[in-house]
This record gives sequence, C-alpha cells and structure tokens, in this order.
Amino acid sequence: MCNTELEGHPGKTKTCGCPNMTSVTDDIIGALDLSEVIIIDQYKKNVKKPTFLSDADLKYQEDRRRRKVRKLDFEER
Repeated sequence: MCNTELEGHPGKTKTCGCPNMTSVTDDIIGALDLSEVIIIDQYKKNVKKPTFLSDADLKYQEDRRRRKVRKLDFEER
C-alpha cells in the first residue's frame, strides 16, 4: 500500500506506518488487509520442525480434531 519494504529481525517488530498497519516480527507477518501485502522473499521456506510424534499419532490427532461434539439432553426430575 505504501511501497515500504520491511525485513523481520529476531525479537524486534517492524511496522510501515501506513493505514494498513503492516508489521513483521521474526517470520510472522500481520496487517489489517493481507491482500495488500506482497511477500518478496521468505528465508525459512523448507525448514521442518522436529516432531516427536509418529505418523500414526499425527493422523489420530487430526481425526480427533475433526470430531463433532454431541449434545446430550438430560431430564430434570
């Protein structure tokens, strides 16, 4: 929106100051309207986070997350 280039630094928040209020902290980008933001280069493209769960555990957690909550009706006496 304001043609300002922002670069993220560890522990610091950079903002552009335009009405869109774009801010960059480390590798987190925030703005009021993200469709106005253009990401030029992202240095952490292929970094995998270490995981302690197996593939079966991850699949179980995903299935569990998708479950619906059932409401129970109770009679009052």
